[in-house]
Amino acid sequence: MHNNFLYVNGDRFIEFIDKEKIQNRIKELALEISKDYKNSVPIFIGVLNGAFIFMADLLKNITIEAEVDFFKLSSYGDSKISSGQVKMIKDLNCNPNGRDIIIVEDIVDTGLSIKYIEELFQHYNPKSMKVVTLLLKPESLKYEVKIDYIGFKIPSQFVIGYGLDYQQKYRNLPSIYILSNDGVN
Repeated sequence: MHNNFLYVNGDRFIEFIDKEKIQNRIKELALEISKDYKNSVPIFIGVLNGAFIFMADLLKNITIEAEVDFFKLSSYGDSKISSGQVKMIKDLNCNPNGRDIIIVEDIVDTGLSIKYIEELFQHYNPKSMKVVTLLLKPESLKYEVKIDYIGFKIPSQFVIGYGLDYQQKYRNLPSIYILSNDGVN
């Protein structure tokens, strides 16, 4: 691995968002969320596996009381392209009824996972539900979903690092890298 790029299975990835820019944006998001929920104790619900690093850094910067839970969905498998189907692998431990819920995602691509989560929460009765995502690919959205807090809008290209994986690897990279074969120089 070099400073600005790395090779993964013959594909070249270049650094796209460095760790300082990520951390600065997370602090801004945490400040905004803390202000919006100053009279509440929301439950932050992370979508595993990808959101765990973003959620940890976000919560370190949240200045209000909050609870934490996770669920695990699968829509990618081992490929770079969403399978188009979502399945629940790990359900919630908390009771979201009557509570302010903040769904924490690493990336919103087609919107399929968020749509699934919205439908899932129709079975509960939360006081409110908002979504925060580190990354949003606006051109890839196929479902009409509301994303309340967005870290960065990015092009419809494959990214790894900072929680985002390729075949379960590269989540530990501190920056976000983008596949340069998709037209980025």
